Amino acid sequence: QPELPVVVITGDGEMLMGLGSLATIGVQQPTNLTVVVIDNERYGETGMQQTHTAHGVDLAGVARSCGLKVVEFKDLASAIHKQPGPHFAAIKVDAEKIPLVLPPREGALLKARFRRALLGEQADAE
Repeated sequence: QPELPVVVITGDGEMLMGLGSLATIGVQQPTNLTVVVIDNERYGETGMQQTHTAHGVDLAGVARSCGLKVVEFKDLASAIHKQPGPHFAAIKVDAEKIPLVLPPREGALLKARFRRALLGEQADAE
């Protein structure tokens, strides 16, 4: 969607396992892309083991060195809608062990649920 802002929301564990994606984004420089990492310093899906961010790895620093513009949480909305990217934000949150519930894998269901979450009732009309 080159004409629309695109926001990727992921966790620190997933980002650490896919650091090459930051290098690719840095090379491609998609101006409409923002990557937001929710960093609880844990691998939630495999038992809450600490990630490397709990030991000082700086994901924002990695993103910056790859050519992404690092923004603070308070500036995120403005960056997404008013400034060319690519942007990166790491948001630290408390680690909370919650029951592991695997999401459905049905693509059409996931797409519809996501659209309803973003667009509300308008999603069903389109």
